[in-house]
Amino acid sequence: MAPRAKASTETAEPARRSSRISAQPAKVVEAVKETVKKVTAPRTKKRSADADEGDGGESAPAVKKVSFVHYFVDSVLAEPKRTNVRNSAPALEPINVGDTLPSYIVKNEKDEDVDVATLAAEKGVILFLVPKADTPGCTQQACGFRDIYPDFASLNFDVYCLSADKPAAQSKWQTKKNLPYPLLSDPQRVLITALGAGEGGKTKRSHFIFEKGGKLVDKKIPVKPVDSPKLALEFVKSLAPSAAEA
Repeated sequence: MAPRAKASTETAEPARRSSRISAQPAKVVEAVKETVKKVTAPRTKKRSADADEGDGGESAPAVKKVSFVHYFVDSVLAEPKRTNVRNSAPALEPINVGDTLPSYIVKNEKDEDVDVATLAAEKGVILFLVPKADTPGCTQQACGFRDIYPDFASLNFDVYCLSADKPAAQSKWQTKKNLPYPLLSDPQRVLITALGAGEGGKTKRSHFIFEKGGKLVDKKIPVKPVDSPKLALEFVKSLAPSAAEA
């Protein structure tokens, strides 16, 4: 019976290894396969030997240990799902006309943090959205705002471009096209979706106008690249007291 005690000690080792598997989710599949193989193979031989001797009394513990390994397999495989939920970005409430810019941190083209709630603290804001930086339609829209940027500035409005592109891509595009305004990065489309321009993992071409203080007063969604800059300027001019007299 001494050899059987030794076999029980050897088969207990893989069960202890299964606890280490739970701490290494990245390697769980291969580790589990190897562990189950080591746990089940010796027991199969042992049960065969016991059957030949007419003694199956030690088969029950082997089944229990395999179930113990399966318990850890289930718990480890479930862990990445819980992690993904924790890492998901929080959603913002929909922003409609009359609502104000929420507090939400994005990156600018310099990879600096920007709280969008502060954008309209001193001036009005034009926030135009593009599907993808440095593509034909988006470049036409961006250059349109570039060309009449002084007009917005004279009316006390700042201009910002918002997209899901990374800051590095935005910076390259800004330099290439001499864009005089900041570009904001919203890679998970949290703010973009709150504005109503995010759908199916894409960004709808659009623009939003916020008065000083951050209240949304106008939006165009969708809008054509060539029309977006001039429509935004026309609306801003309509807000100025002198525009009605001109």
